[in-house]
Amino acid sequence: MTASASGLRRTLGVGDAVVVGLGSMVGAGIFAALAPAAHAAGSGLLLGLAVAAVVAYCNAMSSARLAALYPASGGTYVYGRERLGEFWGYLAGWSFVVGKTASCAAMALTVGTYVWPGQAHAVAVAAVVALTAVNYGGVQKSAWLTRVIVAVVLAVLAAVVVVCLVSGEADAGRLDIGASDGAGGVLQAAGLLFFAFAGYARIATLGEEVRDPARTIPRAIPLALGIALVVYAGVAVAVLSVLGSDGLGDATAPLADAVRAAGMPWLVPVVRIGAAVAALGSLLALILGVSRTTLAMARDRHLPGALAAVHPRFQVPHRAELAVGAVVAVLAATVDVRGAIGFSSFGVLAYYAVANASAWTLNSAPAARVMPVVGLVGCAVLAFSLPGISVVVGAGVLVVGAVAYGMRRVVRTRAGRA
Repeated sequence: MTASASGLRRTLGVGDAVVVGLGSMVGAGIFAALAPAAHAAGSGLLLGLAVAAVVAYCNAMSSARLAALYPASGGTYVYGRERLGEFWGYLAGWSFVVGKTASCAAMALTVGTYVWPGQAHAVAVAAVVALTAVNYGGVQKSAWLTRVIVAVVLAVLAAVVVVCLVSGEADAGRLDIGASDGAGGVLQAAGLLFFAFAGYARIATLGEEVRDPARTIPRAIPLALGIALVVYAGVAVAVLSVLGSDGLGDATAPLADAVRAAGMPWLVPVVRIGAAVAALGSLLALILGVSRTTLAMARDRHLPGALAAVHPRFQVPHRAELAVGAVVAVLAATVDVRGAIGFSSFGVLAYYAVANASAWTLNSAPAARVMPVVGLVGCAVLAFSLPGISVVVGAGVLVVGAVAYGMRRVVRTRAGRA
């Protein structure tokens, strides 16, 4: 196999990488995680957002340092393997693939719910098939489409913020952080909102398709995270000022409810379209990231080796993309999205715990280890602050993955002796 056939093409610059990260974050965060986080924390939602941002920033810095050293597809799967050993890399990859596959299904169903509520599952499957085809055509096409999606979503969110804040219904008293439901609620909200920040992982998993990764990735990750934080904070403040924490926590379509309460019902269809477009952007980037981690794990035979194939023309992991698309389509046709955010958050927090532990090994200087330690402890605290069912199911899935790894090692060892 030639080098061009076995490797991926480096076509993405800083702007493309930032857009891919934003495409993952703004869709999942604003339209999926805001309401359950408000339900958990009350007016402590803004505190939860701050906690999630701090943990995400530590994770982002750890990921950026590692991605600059290991610019290959797979993200923390590669970092854990290289810095901590094969098992920890495998566990990170397993956490990512399983958790983010659930996220893909949740985003697909979000598209269906907003576009055609009565046929949400059918629309979700169609969305998965269409975006898998886009990804199959090459990562540059995916980045171009994500750029369009991000522009549309940011315009819609800006309209929501302006309409809410200038309306007569806005009341700064509804932002009262003192009305929080306690530290447990704030931490649970932070764990749920972390689901919204995790999109920057897509930048690291595309390390093999980024130009000058040692320079591009450390710049793109904090840029994408910072822009997303500003957007989240602005929208959260605007919506809270109109609905209050109780109204936001009970809303099924919080941004649409907010503009309606602000006296602008004509904007509701625009918000619904923006939500569907945002979820499409998130789904596009999620499929992109999961397929690249699948590629990396297949190369190491932790997944079927056939999934490591790279298309000779489009230079994408086409079999991995088709496999991921097929699994997500089945889930989108059959599952309920309730609890998907919590389950995904648990898996992603486990993934970043490995990333921080890997970054801890890069430098023995105490000052250099502060951020990885804060990130690691933060991931553990937020993971076990999630709803109980999410913790139980998430931990169970990790155990299943660990057992599968152990059994495979035993079989390989016996085969080697024979």
